[in-house]
Amino acid sequence: MEAARGRITPNLPLTYFEYGTLAALWLFARERIDAAILEVGLGGRLDAVNVIDPDCAVLTSVGIDHVDYLGPDRESIGREKAGIFRAGRPAVIAEPDPPRSVLAAPGEKLLFGKHFGYTDQRTQWSYWGPAGKRGGLGHPALRGAVQLRNAAAAMCALDCLREKLPLGMQDSRRGLAEVTLPARFQVLPGRPQVILDVAHNPQAARVLAENLAVSAFAPETIAVCGMLRDKDVGGVLRALAPRITRWHLASLEGPRAASGDELAQHVQGDVQCFSSPASAFEAALGRASENDKIVVFGSFLTVGEVMAWLKNNKTSKR
Repeated sequence: MEAARGRITPNLPLTYFEYGTLAALWLFARERIDAAILEVGLGGRLDAVNVIDPDCAVLTSVGIDHVDYLGPDRESIGREKAGIFRAGRPAVIAEPDPPRSVLAAPGEKLLFGKHFGYTDQRTQWSYWGPAGKRGGLGHPALRGAVQLRNAAAAMCALDCLREKLPLGMQDSRRGLAEVTLPARFQVLPGRPQVILDVAHNPQAARVLAENLAVSAFAPETIAVCGMLRDKDVGGVLRALAPRITRWHLASLEGPRAASGDELAQHVQGDVQCFSSPASAFEAALGRASENDKIVVFGSFLTVGEVMAWLKNNKTSKR
C-alpha cells in the first residue's frame, strides 16, 4: 500500500483502520468475489469504508454515540451516517424514526413501514418489500425482536440488488437460519446462563434490557460491566438497572477507560468493583446459582476479555 500510493500524501500516515480497509479491498479484488458487504466503522461520511460507492446502502438505526466525532444529537449523527448514501442508488432505512437529515440526504430512500416491513406471526414471519411479499419465514437465528426489522432490511437490500445479485428464496431462508453474530445477545450453553452483549450506548442497552425482559426468569441477574469514559455511562446503566439485581463493575485499561468506582456512581443496590472484567466475571460465576443469569456488557473490551477468560478456563464450574 505504501508503494502503491507513492507521492500521494507521503507525509500523512494512514490510520490502522485505513490500512485495514485497503487491505480488505485489495484481497476482495484479488479473489474476484461476487459481492462485498462492508460495515461502516464510525459514522459514515468520513469513515474509510466510504471510499467505495455502494450499489445499495443500509442504515439500521440512529442512536446517540461517538458524540465527540459525530455530533451531539440525532440530526447531526444522522447527517454523518447518511454520508454513505449515493444519488441515484437505493438507501434502505430501517430506523423507524429517521432524523430529517437522513430523509434529506441523496439517494433513492426506502423507508421501513412504507416501502418494506414485516408481520410477526409468532412461529413464523412474513416480509413485504419492493419485490413483493414472502411468507412462512422462520425467525432469524439471532435473538431479540429487533432482528426481524434487521432481517427485513437485509431482504429489502436484496430486492434492490436482484438484477445484479439474484438470490433464491431458499438461500435467504438458510441465511436467516444459520446467521451468527458473536457478542450480540449471545447466550452461552451451560449453567448459570451467561449472556454476552457488546451494548455500549443507551439505544443498544435498551434493546438488551428488552431481550432480558422476555427471556426466562432468573432469581438473580448479575451484571458484569466495564465501559469507556467517553460513552454515556449513566444512560447505559439506567437502561439496564431494572433488569439487574447485582452489579460487578470492572475497571478497563487505557486512557479512555472508566474505573469501576466511576461506574458505581450511576447505580444503587448490591455493587462490587473489580480491577478487570475477568476478575469481575470470575467473582460473578462464584456467586451465581445454576438458575441465575450473568450478563456481560458495556464494551467490546469487556466482552472480549471475558471470552478469553472462558476459553482459558473450560474446566470452570460451568
